[in-house]
Amino acid sequence: MVIVMAPGATQADIDSVVDTVRSAGGEAFVSRGVSRTIVGLVGDVDRFSALNLRSRSGVSDVVRISVPYKLVSREHHRERSQVLVGGVPVGGSAVTLIAGPCSVETPEQTLAAARMARAAGASILRGGAFKPRTSPYAFQGLGEAGLKILADVRQEVGLPVVTEVVDPASVDLVASYADMLQVGTRNMQNFALLQAVGSAGKPVLLKRGMNATIQEWLMAAEYIAQRGNLDIVLCERGIRTFETATRNTLDISAVPVVQRLSHLPVIIDPSHSGGHRDLVLPLTRAALAVGADGVIVDVHPDPASALCDGDQALAGRDIADLADVMTTMPAMLGRTLAPAPEQAAAGV
Repeated sequence: MVIVMAPGATQADIDSVVDTVRSAGGEAFVSRGVSRTIVGLVGDVDRFSALNLRSRSGVSDVVRISVPYKLVSREHHRERSQVLVGGVPVGGSAVTLIAGPCSVETPEQTLAAARMARAAGASILRGGAFKPRTSPYAFQGLGEAGLKILADVRQEVGLPVVTEVVDPASVDLVASYADMLQVGTRNMQNFALLQAVGSAGKPVLLKRGMNATIQEWLMAAEYIAQRGNLDIVLCERGIRTFETATRNTLDISAVPVVQRLSHLPVIIDPSHSGGHRDLVLPLTRAALAVGADGVIVDVHPDPASALCDGDQALAGRDIADLADVMTTMPAMLGRTLAPAPEQAAAGV
């Protein structure tokens, strides 16, 4: 069961509802969104029904939810959400391009990649400082030194930063540098990490686990929302199948399915799904055509020397081609490309 609080509900109204539920033997989890507060209830639904919660001060509606992911479901939140990352919208009428190097290697490489990202129309910079890798001998990232590089580059190019956090102990550190926290495919069901990022006070980019069903993906988002954070962007990045021609199999149908089930924005990662540079632009077109709220792509000034995933990184002419796709396709679909923060402030 979910209680939807009215926009003008006070903290005292919320506390009263929570105290009433707990006195009836239930649990109440408060999630504050941009425009409203939602209280998710866990416990005996019949007992909750007898509390007459709908009549309490500050309560707009009480909804009995049939799906297990209560807070991220569209059953109680009919309008789709928009998440702001450093002032940049993800969701709604906007289509957002997130781009940058898969891994932060040097200040020069990261700055060059960030400028490439801006040239392609990106309004959010991605870059990995912590890199969970299949092989223990592969490059694992620069750690906090990489975070400092991202912060310096953000200051130079004016793009908010999304970067991955790999364990609960690192959440506060990464949150002190980043504008958005990414949970990668290998950590989608790291429940302690999901709870930690849910409490960090920053928007979260949640990638689908490579072996996860859509319901498992949404349940992972529910862990974050239950901690009071509804600023979640879901990312379909390809799932593992028997096919070997691509790195992963992009589940393009996941976008409309999730948009039917959840109010959260959904983006696609064409770089990690295809795993090859020549597949990134076709998959980007497919993502936009099916209604994705954005894409996240790898760019690198010298892919041949990249320490991580150089085969899928865009460079050179690819950047101009990506800019063309991001400029023309959203307009064809009645949407707009999300501008960089200072462009938005200037009305560009």
